[in-house]
Amino acid sequence: MPQPDPGALHVFVYGTLRSGGSNDISRFTPAPERVADGEIAGTLYDLGAYPGAVLGGEGRIKGEVYRITPALEAQLDVLEEAKPDGTGEYSRREAMVALGDRSVRCLVYEIHPARIAGRPRIASGDWMAR
Repeated sequence: MPQPDPGALHVFVYGTLRSGGSNDISRFTPAPERVADGEIAGTLYDLGAYPGAVLGGEGRIKGEVYRITPALEAQLDVLEEAKPDGTGEYSRREAMVALGDRSVRCLVYEIHPARIAGRPRIASGDWMAR
């Protein structure tokens, strides 16, 4: 796997955008470059067909880090219904993601808090292993 470039744009995916998921990020154009598996502090919730992450806290969320272009970022914003005013289904955030012995700043799509009411938590933090 390539080393993360601190000046590049990276995204951390934890749900259907993961490799083998129903929205596998590798199907997008321009194709992203997989950097590594990673983990981030947060809690993962089961929303049925997809998960939602709430960042921070003691829990860990497992996922994958990809190097992406601004054009792909714009496509992900549409898919995740991320709106600049915070009213979308997800909000685009920046957070540090652990990649074993190093970390990289990534875009992360965090679920709107209203969407997780009454939804079960995924204790493992791993959508693909639920």
